Amino acid sequence: MPSIRPVPLPLAWALTACAIAFAGTPPGAPFMKPSPLPFQAPQFDRIQDSDFLPALEAGMKAHLAEVAKVAANPAAPTFENTLVALERSGAELTRVKKVFFHLTAANTNPGLQKIQEEVAPKLAAHDDEIYLNARLFQRIKAIHDQRAHLKLGPEGQELVERYYQTFVHAGAELSAADQTKLRALNQEESKLTTEFRNRLLAATKDGALVLDHEADLKGLSKGEIEAAAAAAKARGLEGKFVLALQNTTQQPALASLEDRAVRERLFKASVDRASLGNADDTRAIDLRLAQVRAQKAALFGCKDFATYAMYDQMAKTPEAAEKLMTSLVPAATAKARAEAAKMQALIDQQKGGFQLAPWDWQYYAEQVRKAEYDLDEAQIKPYFELDRVLQDGVFYAAHQLYGLTFKERKDIPVYQPDVRVFEVFDADRKPLALFYADYFKRDNKSGGAWMDSFVDQSGLLKTKPAVYNVCNFSKPAPGQPALLSFDDVTTMFHEFGHALHGMLSNVKYPLLAGTNVPRDFVEFPSQFNENWALQPQVFAHYAKDYRTGKPMPDALVQKIRKARTFNQGYALTEYLASALLDMAWHTLPATEQVKDVQAFEDQALKGFHLDLSQVPPRYHTPYFAHIWTGDYAAGYYAYLWSEVLDHDAYAWFKAHGDLTRANGDRFRRMILSRGSTEDMAKLYRAFRGADPSVEPLEVARGLKDAPDGK
Repeated sequence: MPSIRPVPLPLAWALTACAIAFAGTPPGAPFMKPSPLPFQAPQFDRIQDSDFLPALEAGMKAHLAEVAKVAANPAAPTFENTLVALERSGAELTRVKKVFFHLTAANTNPGLQKIQEEVAPKLAAHDDEIYLNARLFQRIKAIHDQRAHLKLGPEGQELVERYYQTFVHAGAELSAADQTKLRALNQEESKLTTEFRNRLLAATKDGALVLDHEADLKGLSKGEIEAAAAAAKARGLEGKFVLALQNTTQQPALASLEDRAVRERLFKASVDRASLGNADDTRAIDLRLAQVRAQKAALFGCKDFATYAMYDQMAKTPEAAEKLMTSLVPAATAKARAEAAKMQALIDQQKGGFQLAPWDWQYYAEQVRKAEYDLDEAQIKPYFELDRVLQDGVFYAAHQLYGLTFKERKDIPVYQPDVRVFEVFDADRKPLALFYADYFKRDNKSGGAWMDSFVDQSGLLKTKPAVYNVCNFSKPAPGQPALLSFDDVTTMFHEFGHALHGMLSNVKYPLLAGTNVPRDFVEFPSQFNENWALQPQVFAHYAKDYRTGKPMPDALVQKIRKARTFNQGYALTEYLASALLDMAWHTLPATEQVKDVQAFEDQALKGFHLDLSQVPPRYHTPYFAHIWTGDYAAGYYAYLWSEVLDHDAYAWFKAHGDLTRANGDRFRRMILSRGSTEDMAKLYRAFRGADPSVEPLEVARGLKDAPDGK
């Protein structure tokens, strides 16, 4: 389940940017003014690691000066002289932060990690200086108190409400003593999340499975074996083979490796990566982060962090999120147990002589899929060559729906040679955005997949978006094509859905633009965009054999369609286990102190009836970066909440002509372009004409039959 935000776990070696020294150029110079490149694209050909710390410090200083000027304005507070002025502030700091935090996630090195550790608490203190500025808050409160009499329109009213609620939530109304406590907790949390990221990246790199013999890789394709050899060579392990870890519990190679002992080693390397009692162990950090967050929530009178964190989400309360998740547990686990029974029967039929274990699941699931659906992953991969999927699938769907066209720009500097840049043109042929694509896994890149931006759209600032997608697809050996699994294809469509949300934004104020929406809505456009990966017209346009250019035979297409609900019991159960585990950690009261991570996790999963030994959580606590790095703390449920909207919205599309420009333009106008300018439930209801139904999700997941029997 890819995330819009990086799930950073940086490592170290590759140089972040060009190391050319420019004589007479002061440190931080590339960030002092807006970039002269198209769309204010970062000047990666000029940026050096040594620019970041001075640029960050200069940016913080300039930002605080701008904020102080707003707070000290002798004129009576107005929307323009306070909120609009704040929206215009901090431009230099924003420029450098967007590049710095992207690189620390996607292409880090020891120098950047050191800067990150130094600057993280400073940035936390910087935010507190603004949000706990009493004079500034009084101006915001005065505007908020008179908002009913202001002629601002929906977007202006939403900006007033957002500023007020953000400041209150950040502690503006706390006592001076509690604000002092809050500052300390915020800085500690910032330090801990940074340390977690760095430890986990190191743990993920160090946890890679190193194999001595090619025979150990039996079952993998020739290309996958060559990629494992190349990965070993890159680490200085000539003649060996490396299976690098992805961020999830299950690893892709487990579906193909024939040697059960090797599968077990790979699985345990994944599960144990951050809990080995060494320098990479994250468990003490997890325990303290849970406690820090609970203590922070208590300062605000909240019973737990989830209650504190969810005030502005669509779900509103942890109880509402838990209700949705737990309602699906019985059906999901029943389906998972039925899937396990089929695999155990296959093992017994083959006289395996063992009980199905978690490291066996993917391997035997693949065999069951072949038997029941006659579908072999190796058979379909030649039809999913990365560039064709991108150009003739992802981009094609965006053209059909929204009229967008794309032109690769090789003159825009990038931070790593594999990165590609495309200029995006609107239906009227006018330049709309830049899109960066960074698809291949690197040891110095965080796990997972995500979208973010270097520049956000804003009518106020007159900026157009420059957005990026980052994934971790296996890089092929030199001269070999980059062939994807259908899961990878779906990930490309997913992350591009986030990109569209950023690129098609048409909002005035930066705070409300693009993907600056609640977590349980932000995954809606991305998950919705996944539907086009298998839509007949789009699929036929990109699913072609890279060797011959011939389209995928219809019989094979139908097998993929038929297998859509295959293994969904497992997929939903592993997700629910992680999402409810997140809630368990973040509904702890401040008075409770957990001492043992594993014992707590086991108890939580048992309490939610998700303690299936063969179906581990998608993320165990020690490597659950989504929640410990902050963005999805008490928010991992958001994928499921958004999935309800996703399937419900696609049901509307299918009922109204499916892939048409009229439908795309409606979705763009009423959802993708609106940012957070109105209440999300209201926006969705206006688009759909009704509240969302959970039934399309249940059908898509195979938990119930479609009403029409199809």
